[in-house]
Amino acid sequence: MPGVAPATGELPGPATESATRPARPGEPSAVLRADDGRTRAAGLPGPAPGPCAGPTRPGGPSTVPPGKDGRTESAGPALPAGGAEAGAGGDGFAGADSAGPASGLPGSGTADATGRAVGLIDAAERARLAGRPARARELLAGAGYEGAPDVVRGAAQLVNGQLGLQDGPVADAREVLLLAAELLAEAEPARALAARLAAMEAAWAMGDAAACLEALGPGPGRRGSDGVNPVAGAARSGGPDHVAGPPEGDGGVAAYRAGMSAVMRGRLDTGRTRLREVVDGAGAAGIPDGPESLLLAGGAALVAGDLAAACRANARALAVARARGPRILVAQALERLAYGELRAGRHARARAHAEDGLRTALAAGQSNLVAHHHAILALAASVEGSQEAVAEHASAAERIAAPHGLAQAATLSQWARARADLARGRLPEAAARLGPLIGAGPRHGHFALRMLAVPCFVEAAARTGQAEAARSALAEFTHWAAQGADPQAPAQLARCRALLSDGDGCEPLYAAALAHHEEAGGDFERGRTQLLYGAWLRRRRRPGEARGRLRDALVSFERGGALGWAAQTRAELRATGDAGPAEPVGPLALLTPQQLRIARCVAEGATNREVALRLSVSPRTVDHHLRNVFAALGVRSRVELSRWVERAEKTTAHP
Repeated sequence: MPGVAPATGELPGPATESATRPARPGEPSAVLRADDGRTRAAGLPGPAPGPCAGPTRPGGPSTVPPGKDGRTESAGPALPAGGAEAGAGGDGFAGADSAGPASGLPGSGTADATGRAVGLIDAAERARLAGRPARARELLAGAGYEGAPDVVRGAAQLVNGQLGLQDGPVADAREVLLLAAELLAEAEPARALAARLAAMEAAWAMGDAAACLEALGPGPGRRGSDGVNPVAGAARSGGPDHVAGPPEGDGGVAAYRAGMSAVMRGRLDTGRTRLREVVDGAGAAGIPDGPESLLLAGGAALVAGDLAAACRANARALAVARARGPRILVAQALERLAYGELRAGRHARARAHAEDGLRTALAAGQSNLVAHHHAILALAASVEGSQEAVAEHASAAERIAAPHGLAQAATLSQWARARADLARGRLPEAAARLGPLIGAGPRHGHFALRMLAVPCFVEAAARTGQAEAARSALAEFTHWAAQGADPQAPAQLARCRALLSDGDGCEPLYAAALAHHEEAGGDFERGRTQLLYGAWLRRRRRPGEARGRLRDALVSFERGGALGWAAQTRAELRATGDAGPAEPVGPLALLTPQQLRIARCVAEGATNREVALRLSVSPRTVDHHLRNVFAALGVRSRVELSRWVERAEKTTAHP
């Protein structure tokens, strides 16, 4: 299959290998001497196709640099067409438990300890690619590579680090992978690059931009040496826009590293130019479209803000991985595709892919990917209106994210909880959750997600009297949006400015936001703008115009499956005098639309002040309406009122 080396066990690369050359004195029999004088171990596992098996992320790199002919370099033998388990004996690990190296490798049949270690490391990599991490760890434990040459120990640490990346604390995996890169740097630069890219994957999952830059650097001797403290999306100047060192493989990997390095330094405009080279090169004539190169392109497109290209590349990567393998990449492709669909506003499709990815990751022992799929499902549920699903998936993601240090999954799950609060009108709770997520630096949200959550924070903060905090967040968002980081950003920026404006200045800003939505597409974000615009018109005592905007919002939410937001929109419509399809029945029909909204909020446990914030009225107005509600229904306490509302609406959603 494309991207896998020939079955001879030869190592591709610029040097010409000679498997027939006798070993030199003191040289292990499982080690080849290349014509360029470099020493290479025969049959070592090649770089994993894609970082992995580990926690994936928007813009995550593949760990396999494509070769000059478009094929992915791999030092190990080709996997059988049916995957790693289709090998001899039905196990897929021919000779893995024997004293010698794997069958078919140079040096086969020898009793040399290094040769045996090489064979077991190769078998461990096959097991990892086949989705059998426990078996891979067992084989590594029995390899006995501690006294072997650096190239052998480096190959073992590469497999070990990738196993940790898929299931374990990612900070630990990063250190193992950087060590692998150092051990492999001289003899196996292609594998050293694979290790560095996998280390970047771990750093991204950690939410550490400086650690990402370190992994993207030229290699050993530069760890932490440039003193950069990058913040993605921040306004920065200075520092190189490229990674030093010669390009590896074809230009795609070099362009990827250069682009991601610029992004890490806050120079998104420069980075996007290089990342587009990666996207444009994927699937070009004469270049095989292996899943590794497609995932690389899909990740580059996500970071560059080209969501359509990201979804195309990741969907193609999924199809190729399922058809050709390796199977370990299927759950990763599903995660990136689900995230791309989520960013594009196609929440139902994102949920379908994440559900498939969750099952696949669980079966392959990829617990860090399990956390990411749960986080995506929580975000999808926050749109679809299921509070129980949000809590369930967010909790599942956080149970893995906390011990494994997965900052990205933790940020996404908290964002999902906050967005669910927004859908229910729980503005103080939403602002409290989002405040830490949008801050920069340690103990805050993931650096690549901060700006995406700012519009939600501005909405919650502006409507709860935290205007200064909202303006501060919007200042950085303004710079970020100007760089074309996300297609929805211009519309969101105009909407946020409207929320922070006074008087008649709001209306042209809402109109501008809707015009931007027409260009970007996406029912959900358009519906949110229409809802806020309609609510503003209602408060300005323009009910006729408000009803038009709110009906448009309702259509947008219903078309996009955003049921929780649709319920909030119906409540706003009722406040304009439009009863709509959810006309209250029984005793609640005695209440005015505003009284009904207040009664429902109180039934959810909101205080008078919280109700006032939700409905943009004064606490005194809430108190006045609540007294009339008590009198109309004949109740004497908030608890009794809650029981009335629950009995009357037990089968409907609260606004």
